[in-house]
Amino acid sequence: MKNDYIKKLKIPDKSGVYFFKRNKQILYIGKATSLRDRVKSYFGKDLIETRGPILVDMVFQASTIDFQTTDSVLEAVILEANLIKKHQPKYNTKEKSDKSFNFICITKEELPRVLILRGKELQDRVPSNFSSLHPSLEYKGGTLGKLKIERNSIFGPYTSGTQLREAVKIIRRIFPFLDEKSKNYMEFYKQINLVPDLDDRKMYLQNIINIKLFFAGKKPQIFKNLKKEMKQYAKNREFEKAGEIKRQIFALQHINDIALLKNDIQLNKNSFRIEAYDIAHMGGKNMVGVMTVVEDGEVVKSEYKKFKVKTQTNANDTGALAEIVERRLKHKEWVFPHLIVVDGGMAQIHVAEGILSAFNLNIPVVSVLKDERHKPKDIMGDKNFGVKYKKEILLANSEAHRFAIAYHKKMRNKNFLI
Repeated sequence: MKNDYIKKLKIPDKSGVYFFKRNKQILYIGKATSLRDRVKSYFGKDLIETRGPILVDMVFQASTIDFQTTDSVLEAVILEANLIKKHQPKYNTKEKSDKSFNFICITKEELPRVLILRGKELQDRVPSNFSSLHPSLEYKGGTLGKLKIERNSIFGPYTSGTQLREAVKIIRRIFPFLDEKSKNYMEFYKQINLVPDLDDRKMYLQNIINIKLFFAGKKPQIFKNLKKEMKQYAKNREFEKAGEIKRQIFALQHINDIALLKNDIQLNKNSFRIEAYDIAHMGGKNMVGVMTVVEDGEVVKSEYKKFKVKTQTNANDTGALAEIVERRLKHKEWVFPHLIVVDGGMAQIHVAEGILSAFNLNIPVVSVLKDERHKPKDIMGDKNFGVKYKKEILLANSEAHRFAIAYHKKMRNKNFLI
């Protein structure tokens, strides 16, 4: 696919969702503040640095690009999640495999609440037949504490918790609702119009219905509902309630998603998966290795991995590192990272690069060099990555060290009792 093809598409400078396709098969779905700018970004020289090897391969495989505009970035966020769930594109691998992504859940109670929950939190609390919504997650049980969540009241997955929380703030200003914190902050929430008059349960339930329709991508139906409700309140001479509905219609027609726009640009810049590796042992005994994951600046503990080192019988840290990196790369069903972090110096970098080369993978590697007190003093390897992702690199490395020590102690104690 060449730039000439992109120019012929005449992609608009509007928010929406784009599709990379191979013939009729959808390979990848993404959202954008500006469809034109986002699609162009896939054909820049820095694609592998900003997007990683998986999406480089996706662009190579794609033969056509399609798009669908939306009235707002907020609606693009919701449309992307709904389409990914529907089509399960091959290269949206994170959305298919990661239990840490977020879902909107609306509880079944007299005054329903709107919650943001991770897939991991839902795993043991939602009916098992919900797995058809998202096949990578296994659901067991049936309640969240004493609260029920029905299958048709769960929306997602959403790939960014930060962006979803911002989106929910915008929706809440249009349709006020209760959340898990409402009980403690009820008076404050009332003052800033985040919850309606709860004495009118009917009106509150209408808000909940419209929130469900919004997350289902059915905005036209919401307008029909609101106009019908407004006429009925006016007919009954309930002018204050009719005025509230009028406010909601205006807010829905003029969605103020400036905060989401800023957040989307920032996420595009920093959306980056880092895997960090570390080895732990005592004089070569009970040697173990671990992998930790940081995405979008947040740890993803559900994807941490443990390895019992099998090929080393002495204190050979580089040999152990080579083993665990090789074993990890054989798992092609795991999402490949944009950057690999190792603990040590250039020797560890060369070892990791050698294994990557054997797998024909071009993933950059950096190392965290420690001082005599085992505190980070330098990031070695590609300095551009070291500066750009310093905070994330150090977080991933710190997590790897903590996780490796904990796993080693567990193995050591276990073997001591044998």
